[in-house]
Amino acid sequence: MSKSIPLSELRVDSYDPSAVVCYKGAWSDNDHKTWGEFLEGTAILRRQIETTGGDKWLLHSEDCWYFLLAFTALLQCKKEVMLTANISPAYLAEIKGSSPFFTDQVFSGDRNLENTFHIPAVISEKKESPAPGTIPLINTEETYVVFWTSGTTGKPKPIRQRLKEFETDNQNILSKWGEEFYPRKVCSTVSQHHIYGFLFSILLPFTSGIPFRREMIHVPEELEKLSDTEYFIITVPAFLKRAVEVETPLSLRLKSPCILASGGFLFPDVAQKTFEVFGVWPLEMYGSTETSGVAWRQQSAGPAWIPFGNAELSVNEDNCLVVKSAYIQNPSGIFETADLVKMLPDGRFILMGRLDSVVKIEEKRISLPEVEGRISESGLVSDVCVIALEDTRQFLAAALVFNPQGKEKFAGLEKNEINKFWREHLLKYFENTVIPKRWRYLESLPVDAQGKKKKEDIEILFAQES
Repeated sequence: MSKSIPLSELRVDSYDPSAVVCYKGAWSDNDHKTWGEFLEGTAILRRQIETTGGDKWLLHSEDCWYFLLAFTALLQCKKEVMLTANISPAYLAEIKGSSPFFTDQVFSGDRNLENTFHIPAVISEKKESPAPGTIPLINTEETYVVFWTSGTTGKPKPIRQRLKEFETDNQNILSKWGEEFYPRKVCSTVSQHHIYGFLFSILLPFTSGIPFRREMIHVPEELEKLSDTEYFIITVPAFLKRAVEVETPLSLRLKSPCILASGGFLFPDVAQKTFEVFGVWPLEMYGSTETSGVAWRQQSAGPAWIPFGNAELSVNEDNCLVVKSAYIQNPSGIFETADLVKMLPDGRFILMGRLDSVVKIEEKRISLPEVEGRISESGLVSDVCVIALEDTRQFLAAALVFNPQGKEKFAGLEKNEINKFWREHLLKYFENTVIPKRWRYLESLPVDAQGKKKKEDIEILFAQES
């Protein structure tokens, strides 16, 4: 088995200069970037950083190669790095003006925006810079990375973590699944500006000597080009759902792939179809930006989640999962999630939805995921989102996407006839007062970069409905 070298322990001679760090397109395209080019690129960027100054830098690059170079160089220069998937001028102004985590400078790898340093331009202008004789050391306990998330309010929310916890996380993952990672090349459908994509799409493969794809995969059909070698696919449930529903899913069958999924709920039928299409059950991770990885499962063994050994789990009075670990950066080391769980006697647990997904309709408590699950059980939809709305009283509304069977069943029917079908279907399980009162039938549901449903946009769809 290969040996993992943490980012903080890298030396000039850690790898041969010709060792491949990342690739473009497919592995067999031979469009590779090497360890020697990494040493040169980081040296050039360090010179720019030291000349510019500033303690806090925001980094955004869709190209994973430029992202890696800038991220490493910033840490080597003892800078605090902020990552965000949004780099619009208005968003940057909001971050700088409303938070103590303001940024002094911005690195961009994709667009030469005003008041930002364009990574490719910086590197190309200073190609004469030699590779250094040594690499500056990184202190993992004093090196911080800030992830900007939307938060519960939709406003930018900073979450600050140390490099130390990231490297501990990686060692934990490799101790369990290193034999699956090391022989493969990594490709990802997940943005590296989010913690899941950052850890698994870049940091884990790079520090393990595993070549990774420098471009994010956007649509399932791109996987058809990856039949040349064995790949480890980093993805989200929403992408897998789209993949198994393409017109000819077997065209996506790859050479002995492994699939890691996180960032949302993977329905059992999608897990089963993923096995049928790709020949492998997805390895699922449960966690958050605040907690990192907490548990894992493969649904071939059932719905229960198996906790990692570095997390101590309990439940609070609302039956929400409470996580205690060294990873959590607050004085107590404890984070209370909003995830409702059922704890099993052996320490495993089953997710039962979110606290904010339980609403009261005419004094009756109802779980929105439970309603969504009953709709999915019809076998007629590929996606569904149930939300609570309010006019003179609170009520439920449902937005659906039909699968081919649903499209065939409801072809030619008026909307009120389709609504009547769902009402009769759900009356088998729920009282009349909690049956959704409004319905929308869509080609797709709005989702964010991680494949999570954007409920605010779905609410707008109902507001626009005549």
